[in-house]
Amino acid sequence: MGFVLSVLYFITNYLTPKVLFGPLAAYRIELILALLIALVSLPQLKASIPLKTSQSLALIGLAIAVFMSVLVGMGWMGGSVTAILSFIPNAFGYFLVCLHCNSKRKLQVLVGTLVLVCLFVMANGALDLHRGIPEGPPISPESGSVDYNLWNADHPYLYPMQNETGQWFYRLRGQGLIDDPNDFAQLLVCVIPLVLIFWRQKRKLWNLAFVVLPVCLLLVGIYLTHSRGALIALAVVALLLARRRIGTIPAVLLACAIFAATMELQFAGGRDISISAGADRTALWGASLQLLKTHLVFGVGFGNLPEYLGLTAHNSVAVCAAELGLFGLFFWCLFLFPTLRDALTVASPGKISEGEAMAIKTEPVPGPGKRSETIDKIEINHLGRMMVLSLAGFLAGGIFLSRAFVMTLFVLGGMTEVVYSLALDRKMIVPRMRLARVAMYSAIMAASLMIILYIGLRTVNILQ
Repeated sequence: MGFVLSVLYFITNYLTPKVLFGPLAAYRIELILALLIALVSLPQLKASIPLKTSQSLALIGLAIAVFMSVLVGMGWMGGSVTAILSFIPNAFGYFLVCLHCNSKRKLQVLVGTLVLVCLFVMANGALDLHRGIPEGPPISPESGSVDYNLWNADHPYLYPMQNETGQWFYRLRGQGLIDDPNDFAQLLVCVIPLVLIFWRQKRKLWNLAFVVLPVCLLLVGIYLTHSRGALIALAVVALLLARRRIGTIPAVLLACAIFAATMELQFAGGRDISISAGADRTALWGASLQLLKTHLVFGVGFGNLPEYLGLTAHNSVAVCAAELGLFGLFFWCLFLFPTLRDALTVASPGKISEGEAMAIKTEPVPGPGKRSETIDKIEINHLGRMMVLSLAGFLAGGIFLSRAFVMTLFVLGGMTEVVYSLALDRKMIVPRMRLARVAMYSAIMAASLMIILYIGLRTVNILQ
């Protein structure tokens, strides 16, 4: 019951209650669903994964940081409550994955759900393009600028934009959590490696139907978003994937070749990808660091950066630091560091022993009864590499996106810990790192990210 409701929760949040439930969305179906899941989850909370991970403490700390950032940075108690209520549904995703998606079969259902969400958005956008769209969005007679309200009502899955030559082009997007083309592209990049969970040895037809074909469709989706950040993230994923098979230097050359080919195919919709083209974004990064100096501890307030800069910073680290201060950045790293460490550990053959390839009883979905699930060292390594690639895609895209607190990150964190627990249950891996060490390394990570961001900005300024 909890697993089915959790899957429904993810679908509702990614596709929006309005799309899924129509007029019933007015009754706050997503809130009712969350409360129902919370009640169902209470009996499973004892001895569950969330109580054993540093990430749970990190999310509590982040919730406090969100609350304090608005209370102190903006001096607004009511806004603090609103901010924390907008943060919790995303963070809730981590706990749902850990509690209810705690087997490989359930992870497969979750990945399949994310794939179907992506295909649903792609199908709606493709149908809109097929029906034909005007040469440019409608112009409001009052303001003389684009009437986005009218456009969004008629074309909810397409975002209009002009390239450097003034030509209009249209970018695929979703709604709700993925209503920006870059957000949707980042989700697509993360889901592509996850599709590898369906890979089966010596099953060519199966792999063609359930791995190769979905990956090709998702790549088409990335192209239709015309996201420059997604292109770079995709190149990073390709580099990491190829590096293990052909070596570092050939993998770098391959990634560069893919990047060059996609640029020739007008992947970015005719927009340039260069230091000069990204000058506006790096300027926002620098301005965010300047704000951090005057709001060091709790930041300027969750979601309040546009009030200072006119735009968000288009960098997840800069946004996290500027909006939540060093207090919030520490807890963000307290979530990110153990997630990356655990993913890299389960992906490393040298850190996984043969253990006990035992069969653990798991409930299939759907259907009554229980079936055995046998997972060996090779399978654990495969799942670990899948998570490393997906996290790498998310973080590479996050360099150019302000997406430090989105549900996708917390879902990936939960999936990583489920895989780690599968290895722990079979005695294939050492226990998780102690909280004291995780906290120390997370503080070092937070400081390192600030230093790297500062050095990167200085380097870009010199090159410009």
